[in-house]
Amino acid sequence: MFSSTSVQGSADKLALHAGAAVAARNETIASLANHSFDLIIIGGGITGAGTAREAAIRGMRVALVERDDFASGTSSRSSRLVHGGVRYLEHGHLGLVFEASRERRLLLQLAPHLVRPLAFTWPVYRDARVPKWKLRAGLALYDALSLFRNVGRHQSLNPEEVIDAEPALDRNALTGGARYWDAATDDTRLVLATVIAAREAGAVVANHVEVTSGIDQNGTLAGVMVRDRLRDRQFAVRAPLVINCTGPWSDVTASLTGLPSSHAVHGAVGAHIAVSRQRLGNKDAITITSPLDGRVMFVLPAGVHAIIGTTERPATGGPDDVRASGQEIAYLLRSVNMRFPYANLKSEDVISAWAGIRPLAASQTGAARDTGSASREHAIVRAANGLVSVTGGKLTTYRAMAIDIADKATGHKATGDAHERSEREVLPGGDIESLEQAEHEASVTVGDTAVGERLARAYGSRWRNVWSYAQRDPNLRLRLVEQLPYMLAEVAHAVEREAACTFADVLVRRTHVAFETRDHGVGAAERIAPLMAALLEWTDAERDAALEVYRTDAKRLFSVDQISAASS
Repeated sequence: MFSSTSVQGSADKLALHAGAAVAARNETIASLANHSFDLIIIGGGITGAGTAREAAIRGMRVALVERDDFASGTSSRSSRLVHGGVRYLEHGHLGLVFEASRERRLLLQLAPHLVRPLAFTWPVYRDARVPKWKLRAGLALYDALSLFRNVGRHQSLNPEEVIDAEPALDRNALTGGARYWDAATDDTRLVLATVIAAREAGAVVANHVEVTSGIDQNGTLAGVMVRDRLRDRQFAVRAPLVINCTGPWSDVTASLTGLPSSHAVHGAVGAHIAVSRQRLGNKDAITITSPLDGRVMFVLPAGVHAIIGTTERPATGGPDDVRASGQEIAYLLRSVNMRFPYANLKSEDVISAWAGIRPLAASQTGAARDTGSASREHAIVRAANGLVSVTGGKLTTYRAMAIDIADKATGHKATGDAHERSEREVLPGGDIESLEQAEHEASVTVGDTAVGERLARAYGSRWRNVWSYAQRDPNLRLRLVEQLPYMLAEVAHAVEREAACTFADVLVRRTHVAFETRDHGVGAAERIAPLMAALLEWTDAERDAALEVYRTDAKRLFSVDQISAASS
């Protein structure tokens, strides 16, 4: 790990050439203020990013504004899966599973570094809610809905084969199981890659720019007034079409444009926890049904950690303040301990816990607010003032959603080259012959296998852009945190090439340091403060204020709520 002396030395070098990131942001803000657009997209999560890419590919003049950071909401708090949605089969959502399976296949081709095949083992125990015959029938249908073009077809397993695959699982009352295929992703970096793709296709994209009101022109929305939150400057962004892709914030965003609250969005809170993978003992991904209530859950490999999730309960508060609860953490621990009898995980073994809100259209949740069985299909609504709002949907189907949004919002379907580009043009970094080759080349070059694999998986063919910073300054080859595979060079790259403007942008989203350390990146933030200050031309007072904001952010995202609502 780096020392304060090495960081300060790198900061001094960067200070001599500082200004690139600040100049790039000023140019973006000027473009937003001084140009007119065909459409404005509000919200920089996966839906907004995908819509910006789709519209830009079609040759439209696109502006994308995000109040916080790209992927700072629901899109960075998922299970990090691109999947067909095997559990949706129980509720009869066959159309969604078919669409998700198709999009999974495309994303494996468009972003092979970010979307990678992942094998799941599903153990079946005596008296389980999903017996072996039902699991086999469901997975056969799952294969069929992917037109048998998934990475591999499911396989039935006897008890011995289940234990061979996952030795740490409970052997008692195990009757067999199955193995099937889905895909893993880095949810935040998938959003970032899509944002960069939109930018490279001509869109003007800006984070930390919030909408303050709509611009009314004879009862029709003609743009929005916005504020650059980093420099407190306000200006107008004009376009005849405004699309609201703010997910759980959709009602709030609509009200800013002058519309009354419609309560069109209901939220389902899902919580996850991260624990030591070595302590839990999973080799790969595992699907289990909770012995407590039969809910389908995932245990997922994430480097040296395992992610366990998810819960589901109706959201009762605002999306800015949603956190995992003590009850949800206890539920996840009890469920997984019953299937991994030697783990004996306790609350102190939880490295981090977080929650996000899945936006569900009100018409999909019904009067009983049954979020578990509600469809993840999306809905598109045009208001009286012309605002187009999108609710529902899921990470896996974001590209298909974007096409539907662009078609319905503009009244024109993509044809010819634009349609072809949407399905064929790889996301930035996706032009690799194979992930294994990219990982090998990066590992040999940087001299660290874990760091090399991280670079290849996060940046694909563009990993050398990150390495170029380390070539200029050897101190930037050092790790941010000793046990995690993130280089200091990623900080400089994040600020200068990926629009990172805050500590949270770097430690929560460009990397996962905040999710993978017990102090949620606060120590790392303090250590990289000189680098960030040099890159962003902060004064000492601005640096100290930014650190305090990060401490608050980390507490807001990762502290644990105590609520009375039962986990389900």
